[in-house]
Amino acid sequence: MADPKGFLTTGREVAKTRPAGERVKDWNEVYVPGSLLPIISKQAGRCMDCGIPFCHNGCPLGNLIPEWNDYAYREDWAAASERLHATNNFPEFTGRLCPAPCESACVLGINQPAVTIKNVEVSIIDKAWGNGDVTPQPPERLSGKTVAVIGSGPAGLAAAQQLTRAGHTVAVYERADRIGGLLRYGIPEFKMEKVHINRRIEQMRAEGTKFRTEVEIGRDIDAAKLRRRYDAVVIAAGATVSRDLPVPGRELNGIHFAMEYLPLANKVQEGDLTVSPITAEGKHVVVIGGGDTGADCVGTAHRQGAASVTQLEIMPKPGEERNANQPWPTFPMLYKVTSAHEEGGERVYSVSTTHFEGDEDGNVQFLHLVEVEFKDGKLEQKPGTERKIPAQLVTLAMGFTGTDQANGLVQQFGLELDARGNIARDGQYATNVDGVFVAGDAGRGQSLIVWAIAEGRSAARGVDRFLTGASELPAPVKPTDRALTV
Repeated sequence: MADPKGFLTTGREVAKTRPAGERVKDWNEVYVPGSLLPIISKQAGRCMDCGIPFCHNGCPLGNLIPEWNDYAYREDWAAASERLHATNNFPEFTGRLCPAPCESACVLGINQPAVTIKNVEVSIIDKAWGNGDVTPQPPERLSGKTVAVIGSGPAGLAAAQQLTRAGHTVAVYERADRIGGLLRYGIPEFKMEKVHINRRIEQMRAEGTKFRTEVEIGRDIDAAKLRRRYDAVVIAAGATVSRDLPVPGRELNGIHFAMEYLPLANKVQEGDLTVSPITAEGKHVVVIGGGDTGADCVGTAHRQGAASVTQLEIMPKPGEERNANQPWPTFPMLYKVTSAHEEGGERVYSVSTTHFEGDEDGNVQFLHLVEVEFKDGKLEQKPGTERKIPAQLVTLAMGFTGTDQANGLVQQFGLELDARGNIARDGQYATNVDGVFVAGDAGRGQSLIVWAIAEGRSAARGVDRFLTGASELPAPVKPTDRALTV
């Protein structure tokens, strides 16, 4: 146990963010550089090293949290990094982007503020990169087997790295022009600077993983031919079909899916564009959807100089304390203020969009909405609450409905789908097609980055067993596992 009295003598302290008025003028990460290390050892000392560490189950990766908390408290950063990487290929991603279900399951969180697990995690990995403790781990010998991984998001990258280290020859296919999937083009720079992706890619290249960009399986390469070329295939293409809003006026100019809007802003930061073709500058912006993707749109609009930003959510405003039906150690739905919300804008709950109104040139100008409420489990409109708000740019951030089937990948492989429209798989992540596996959102549906990494690691074990008859790779989760989240 790091500090037997740490949870009694030390209060919770989290990473400091730069002033909102300062950070909206750039695209750098919102946190004050170097602000964590002076406090993180004491924060790690708040960990009680519980007899039953529920944080393990709260984390889909099964992270060894008390162990690396102890090393961080003692400032043994190399040992902390080793324990962190034992279960997580990319802790710099989860340490910045994961909503930290582990903290919701922290035993200390029963009656005190939970341990700042996420901040400890990102401090350990940033220190490890700075100290040179993160190095390539090429396999000792090659198996002679080949694997194609379709998709380079967190699930695809985790599967590829595990399989490469197991000795297989792995090629990752990505339809975009750069590796990273939604990490690259869906996550704004202010939430995670892309240097963190780039150096992981270089590590993986040094280990032997091959990368093929601007290649879409199903269009550029026939899926069936790809299967014949490789001994096994892992599909980690994500759930990229955005949920639409079929209301009158949807066809007006200025209404875009979040995944049309956010990637262009990232391409500006990559140097591909000088100005985004879809910009919020000087416009009244409305973001439909109250989740993390919606918050990303809010923060992006701030940095582009929006005249106003309004975020709409059809559900009621969550409370700041757990509901009785979301007891510890489950992951509760609480009112969340992200860094983007700190920067301004208005959040409106319990409203539904009825239609859009445009000008004579076909450009959206107003959004009409109505208040809604749940009655007997059904969502009903409240009479007399209709109104309209200015809307010259609207982004739809209402989630995703499944894997893109327009490119023919599903059909060409002959894959079966489950009842939710995801690619069906068994307990080893294998599909109905021999030698074809699926991991991440493509099989699970829209989920968290930590689930994607966990599934990529688990799918790699299934592939390794398929190719060699056995596997020493770890298997954090099964496809049916839900950890302690709701």
